Amino acid sequence: MDKNRRDAYFEQLTTTLKNYQRAIPCLLIDLDIIDENLTVLTSELKTGVDFRIVVKSLPSLSLINYIREKMNTDKLMVFHQPFLSDLSSTLDQRADVLLGKPMPIRTAQYYYKTLPKLKNDFDPYRQVQWLVDTEARIFQYISLAQKLGKRLRLNLELDVGLHRGGFKNLGELRKGLKLMHTHIEAVAFSGFVGYEPHIVKIPKFIRRHEKSLKMSNSFYASCQQIVQKEFPELWSNTLTFNGAGSPTLNLHQTEASPLNDISAGSCLVKPTTFDIPSLNKFKPACFIATPVLKKFQGTTLPGLERMKPLLNRVNPRYSQSFFIYGGYWKADYHYPKGTKQNSVFGASTNQTMVNTPASAKLGVDDFVFLRPHQSEFVFLQFGELLVVKGKQIVDKWGLLSNR
Repeated sequence: MDKNRRDAYFEQLTTTLKNYQRAIPCLLIDLDIIDENLTVLTSELKTGVDFRIVVKSLPSLSLINYIREKMNTDKLMVFHQPFLSDLSSTLDQRADVLLGKPMPIRTAQYYYKTLPKLKNDFDPYRQVQWLVDTEARIFQYISLAQKLGKRLRLNLELDVGLHRGGFKNLGELRKGLKLMHTHIEAVAFSGFVGYEPHIVKIPKFIRRHEKSLKMSNSFYASCQQIVQKEFPELWSNTLTFNGAGSPTLNLHQTEASPLNDISAGSCLVKPTTFDIPSLNKFKPACFIATPVLKKFQGTTLPGLERMKPLLNRVNPRYSQSFFIYGGYWKADYHYPKGTKQNSVFGASTNQTMVNTPASAKLGVDDFVFLRPHQSEFVFLQFGELLVVKGKQIVDKWGLLSNR
């Protein structure tokens, strides 16, 4: 976005917020930009590959439903039991939920013990795929299934190069599959998950991205072949072979990819952690906006009052100082350009001092805008999302329960 368009965009948002019912720190999501990002996402998905929404990155039921409808998908990836419980009360019989990390067995047991009222024929046994990363964890889920008297679906985590856990070689995988085959009445094999952000994050002087991708795909395909050839009773055409994630989703557009199911979420709102080359086509769609409470010409620091003229000459950024409502978020100051937290005053969750260049047109009751580092943690700090369309606030969307 060029300077003039950026200035016009945030000036209009400031006007909108100043006319809103109250002025407190808020989290904005721009549906026009999300729509643009969805168009990019669609263009980068191979035909026949299913898109799965990463719930932790978009932790609002209304936002999830908006994207489900736009992308025509009923597939979700969940990383947090409270989110799973919250969603279960609203999902219908079309939904397919895949856990994105292995859950402690007590947590899975708690989920089933405390199931909310299911309104739309959602089956929490048939429609949830639990992720397992070791033979020992498979055995735990077999025991849980036997106690529940219900068959559970298990998806196996593969270590495709990230080395964050999962089956790391074919020998380990065979043992896990054999255990599942032996207890096929208790658990159903539902596929694989292989997460691979390392492919684009490893410096190229250590290993070329193309080589990392080839190694990851090769191991994944070998795991598929073992199921097909050695455990044909576990194989079906409905298995979920999930992978990617926002950083690498566009690497799976060729026939060489073993995936039929790709997860993403953060790219649609694009916090700063996702400012990476593979996501250059996506635009930031979420912003923290917070009002200015106080404005001062120059910067006066405690104990350094006499040095105010010198400081303001030496550092042009000290020509204006402001105290904003709140602060200390996992976020970077974004607008007005050049806004910085004052390093002497430091961060505050109450009132944070920021400095701007003299060129910044900012007054009391105007708004400062920040970009979150990530969505999954920062969104939950605000209690609700203010939904923007046409640079106007059109709705308020609640967030999923974190308890």
